[in-house]
Amino acid sequence: MAGSKHYVVWVGRKPGVYSVWAECQKQTNGFEGAKFKSFESKAAADSAFRDGWEKHWGKSSGGSKAAGSGAGAGASASNRFRSAGRTSSAATQEVGEIDYDSISVDVGTRGNPGPVEYKGVDTRTGEVLFSVGPIPMGTNNLGEFLAIVHALRYTQERGSTSTIYSDSMNAMKWLREKKVATTLVRNASTAEIWRLVDEAEAWLRTNRYDNKVLKWQTKLWGEIKADYGRK
Repeated sequence: MAGSKHYVVWVGRKPGVYSVWAECQKQTNGFEGAKFKSFESKAAADSAFRDGWEKHWGKSSGGSKAAGSGAGAGASASNRFRSAGRTSSAATQEVGEIDYDSISVDVGTRGNPGPVEYKGVDTRTGEVLFSVGPIPMGTNNLGEFLAIVHALRYTQERGSTSTIYSDSMNAMKWLREKKVATTLVRNASTAEIWRLVDEAEAWLRTNRYDNKVLKWQTKLWGEIKADYGRK
């Protein structure tokens, strides 16, 4: 259907074009060196699949190589992202290879506002490292913010400084400011998410972290590994 996303898997368990994100995930989650990307129409996806991954996957807007795969991806990514800073925004982030030795976070909602859940996964394997929810009532952005802070706490408890990827610019901005900016009212229905947000803000004010928190480059790399597939 025109306007619906389609997903190209160039390298995965079964390469092809998929109209459902969950099917794309089956071919790529845990598959070393998987190469996949979303497109806005089936025609574009079919054309990209015929072209091959070299033309579409891991390319910056200027046409230079911007993503990689394989066992060495994590190490080289660490060097390439060194100048990005630990809370980089998309405006300043140097786009290089994916750091696969990282945690990717995302939110799933049923309406906005509505029930919210979030999780963090191993970027390389797709293994779920933590999952929270559904929280009865909240917003997409608040869930994204909570997911990042949860990942920071998760890594700190394990003595890790792993990179954290999020696809939410708003949540990353709130992270830098250590405070959310939302119009969601505080009432009985939103009490749980506000309790979690208040705890997250307090944690940020009293803790420091050395993790890089980076924007996941969806247009270059496909959907973030933690994606719930609710497109």
